[in-house]
Amino acid sequence: MLWIITQDGKSIMNVQEVTVDGKKLIGIISSSAMDQWSNVLGKYNSKERALEILQAIFTSIEENNRMYTTFTMPQE
Repeated sequence: MLWIITQDGKSIMNVQEVTVDGKKLIGIISSSAMDQWSNVLGKYNSKERALEILQAIFTSIEENNRMYTTFTMPQE
């Protein structure tokens, strides 16, 4: 289980998947063949920076051997 606080600090989301869409990171909340719900977790100055944040999320997941992981989206 992955809990992420959004870049603007206004939402905490339990996401199933995180993906990079250009300069944005998108959190997939639920996904099925008929329905998908997602939200922007953060927007950065470049795609490269968005990919760095994605890697930081992955590292956080790898380092936590618990049932849940928390991550705060950086401002920049």
